[in-house]
Amino acid sequence: MTITTGTRRRFRNLPSTLWSFWPGVAVTGAIALAAQFLSDHYGAPAMLMALLLGIAFHFLSEDGRCVRGIDLCARTVLRLGVALLGMRISVDLLLGLGASTILLLVLAIAATVGFGLVAARLLGRGWRLALLSSGAVAICGASAAMAIAAVLPKNEFSERNLIFTVLSVTVLSTLAMIGYPILADALGLDARATGIFFGGTIHDVAQVVGAGFSVSPEAGETATLVKLIRVTMLAPVVIVFSLATRNLGQDAGTARRPPLLPGFVLAFLALAALNSFGLIPETVAELGGATSRWALLAGIVAVGIKTSLRRVLDVGGDAVALVVAETVFIGLFILAGLYYLGYAR
Repeated sequence: MTITTGTRRRFRNLPSTLWSFWPGVAVTGAIALAAQFLSDHYGAPAMLMALLLGIAFHFLSEDGRCVRGIDLCARTVLRLGVALLGMRISVDLLLGLGASTILLLVLAIAATVGFGLVAARLLGRGWRLALLSSGAVAICGASAAMAIAAVLPKNEFSERNLIFTVLSVTVLSTLAMIGYPILADALGLDARATGIFFGGTIHDVAQVVGAGFSVSPEAGETATLVKLIRVTMLAPVVIVFSLATRNLGQDAGTARRPPLLPGFVLAFLALAALNSFGLIPETVAELGGATSRWALLAGIVAVGIKTSLRRVLDVGGDAVALVVAETVFIGLFILAGLYYLGYAR
C-alpha cells in the first residue's frame, strides 16, 4: 500500500469536494512550514521565503490535483488571514498614541497613495499597479497588497503585479530594517521619534519590530504601536479603493464587479470592534493572531505558486522605480512631520 493510498483511505469518509482541495492545501502548508523554518533559523523574512519557495513550485498550478487547493489558499485562506488581523486592533491603540501622531500617519498614507498615482502616470504605468504598490507601501506591506488586490478589478496582469509588489515591499522592508537604525542615529532621533519613524515607514510588521528593538526597548515598543495604527488604516483604505474602482472596466471574462464591501473587510472591522470592547479573551486573540500569520503565509505561498517568475521579471524597471520612489516619499514625509511636530530636532 502506498502512502497516498493509505492517506486516501484514512480520509475516505470526507466529502469528495473537500478531498479535492486536500492535495493543494497540504502542499501549500508544507511550503509555508519550510518558509517559517528558514525564517526562524536563518533570519530571512518569512514572507520573502514563502514567496520565493512558492514561485519555485509554479509547475503545480498548471495542471493536476493540487490546483483547486492552491486556488483556495490564494483566495479564501489569504482573506481569512487579513480578516483575523482585526483581533490586533483596538481603540486603546489609537488613544495611546496621540492625535498629532495619528494625523501624521493618516496624512502620510493619503499623500503616499496620491504620490503613487502621479508617479505611475509619469512612468507610464497603470492605476492598478499604482494603487497596489502605494497602498502596500503606505499601510502594511504584503498584507495590505493582498487585501487591496482582492478588491481591485482584475486584468491579465493582476497576479503578476501582486507578486511583484509583495516581493518589492518585502525586500525594501528588509533593507530598511538594516539601514534605518543607522539613519536614525545619524539624524540624532531620540527613542520616541525613532519608533515613530520606523513604525510609520517600514512596510512589514516583523521588520518594524526588528528595527525598533535593535535600537532600544522604548523605540521597539513605539515602533510596534505605530505600525499597528497603520494596520488599522487597512480596512478604510480597502473600502475606499473598492468604492472608487468597482465601476471601472475589467477585462473580458472578468466583468463581474467586486462587492461593495468585501466580506473579509467587514470581518476585520467586526473583530476590531469586539477587541476594542474587550469581548475577545486574550488567549483567543493570541490564537487569532497566530492563525492570521499562518494564513497569510500560506496565502502568499499559493499566490507565488500561481505566478510565473518570467512574468514577474517582465514588469520592468519603471515599476521598480515606482515602488522605491513611494518608499522614499513616505520616509521623507514622516521625517518632515516629526520635525514639524517637534518630535525630532
